[in-house]
Amino acid sequence: QVQLVESGGGTVQDGGSLRLTCRPSGSINRIGDMGWYRQVPGKERELVATTRRDALPTYGEAVEGRFTIARDTVEHTVYLYMNYLKTEDTAVYYCSAKVGLDVFWGQGTQVTVSS
Repeated sequence: QVQLVESGGGTVQDGGSLRLTCRPSGSINRIGDMGWYRQVPGKERELVATTRRDALPTYGEAVEGRFTIARDTVEHTVYLYMNYLKTEDTAVYYCSAKVGLDVFWGQGTQVTVSS
């Protein structure tokens, strides 16, 4: 139904910035909430940010004030602007999209912040 492709990951210095992009395809007219999550090996996947069609975005407390999520309302492309990056932000970042009661995930993109 929906495929999600992330891009924009890479390696940056502590304090730097990156922009992640999630481009959906398929039944994009059925997509509701979208968001970004991240995961480090051995730890639970955690919320980074979510964006809704008719509500304010939400952010995980670890990134509040540093990251911003934005959504193209036509194509439903979702961006994650990451600023003032810390080494603790190093993780695989996954895009998600809710379609009805189902949640779809992208393949993930690696973000590495070096000191």
